[in-house]
Amino acid sequence: MLENCLKKLRENGALVHNITNYVTVNDCANITIAIGASPIMADEIKEVADIQTICGGLNINMGTLNDRVVESMLVAGKIANDLNHPVAFDPVGFAASAYRTESALRLIDNIQFSVIKGNISEIKSIATGSKKSFGVDACSDDMVSDSTLKSVVEFARKLSKSTCAIIVITGEIDIVSSEDKTIIIRNGDSMMSNITGSGCMLSSLIASFITANPEDIFESTAAAVVCMGIAGEKAAKKVKDNNLGNTSFRTYLIDEISKIDARDIKEKGKYERF
Repeated sequence: MLENCLKKLRENGALVHNITNYVTVNDCANITIAIGASPIMADEIKEVADIQTICGGLNINMGTLNDRVVESMLVAGKIANDLNHPVAFDPVGFAASAYRTESALRLIDNIQFSVIKGNISEIKSIATGSKKSFGVDACSDDMVSDSTLKSVVEFARKLSKSTCAIIVITGEIDIVSSEDKTIIIRNGDSMMSNITGSGCMLSSLIASFITANPEDIFESTAAAVVCMGIAGEKAAKKVKDNNLGNTSFRTYLIDEISKIDARDIKEKGKYERF
């Protein structure tokens, strides 16, 4: 059950190594703390192996990319694999540039990821090798809807099988899929797309959940996505009720993650097993 994944994280904690982008690193650290885990933000190649050794999991986010950090990601990822630590991967902006595409594919070829999370355009580009992308946002003609849901689920399951990773596709409808089971999630609010970092924060949240629940990557990943969506809904309501703006939403989002509990998942979770 998704509630049990949150309970275990809150009771036992998790030390998570994050190699993430400098635009959102502070938000990623804070949301990790808010859910009950502990973040270490380290991307220096001289220390990433040592840092990963003392952590229980790894989050790799490609938001701001350069040769130095790619090499650090490779070292940390290989150590995590050797130690059987779960690894989350966010291929931000995959196919936005040749360099970004080549770097992401290099990481996928050399690291066994537990979870690969992205919007539909990023995930489709990984699967097909397409150059079609729209920066860090999904292309409008790629959007997941009820009419395309079945085909997207089939696609996600095939990609999960080929990568041996849980696939997370984010959007108005979120999809979490293994090769043989899928959870469809309808939580969230449109305000989540109005701030920089909601996707990066979700990656850190997923890494926290799977680090605390390595025996069930699928359920813990879905729990992270549901929690993020519920927190987004609650934060958006506070902002709208008080006529506030984007920065307030970011703050409330992290606040709501810190307060979320099993009852929220049970009563407010809008998810179905497909």
